[in-house]
Amino acid sequence: MTTSTVAPESVAVASEPVVSIYLPVVEESSAPVVPSCPAAISGSTPGAPSRTSPLGVAGTTSADLQSFAQQFNAIRVANCLPPVPFGNIRYDSCMEDRLFWMAEDPSTDPMSAWGHIGSQRSDGVPSVGCDGNLAGGSGNTGADVAQKWWDSSSHRASLYKPTYTGSTAGVCILFAMTHGGVPNEPYSFTRAAARWVTC
Repeated sequence: MTTSTVAPESVAVASEPVVSIYLPVVEESSAPVVPSCPAAISGSTPGAPSRTSPLGVAGTTSADLQSFAQQFNAIRVANCLPPVPFGNIRYDSCMEDRLFWMAEDPSTDPMSAWGHIGSQRSDGVPSVGCDGNLAGGSGNTGADVAQKWWDSSSHRASLYKPTYTGSTAGVCILFAMTHGGVPNEPYSFTRAAARWVTC
């Protein structure tokens, strides 16, 4: 904001000398006002139970969930999106059931049962569990899959919802991850799923 002066106005006061008053003029700045981006938040997720499937596949750990939540919110804040409360980023057993179903496919091809509802297992066992955005591969952490979903435009639109303008207080992000699979996948091979829901 800048100020300048204009020529004085003359004010006549009865039988008094003329007094000159200088009035400042406030000029509007032509630069647009840029809204500030949301600040980062801290916190902890509610945790995960570290289940194990009937055939020994390891499930979501609290560390998986926290790693995902921290990166998910860091990405949101870095892109001027409001973070989701950490208490609203939650483990989901239904998506984990589907990841277990995939990981227990006896095929040596890790892609054998991979996919959304409707994918088939090599042994014909019917699909179970709930669908979500999927990511998988060797060495992935919760943070890694959060980044992979941001880097994919269709997953970004589904999971991060950058055009959403409501409050994130009523938003929940559900997450699950499995480690390893039968017959010979190592613990470091992970499958993950996540979805945006209303709490």
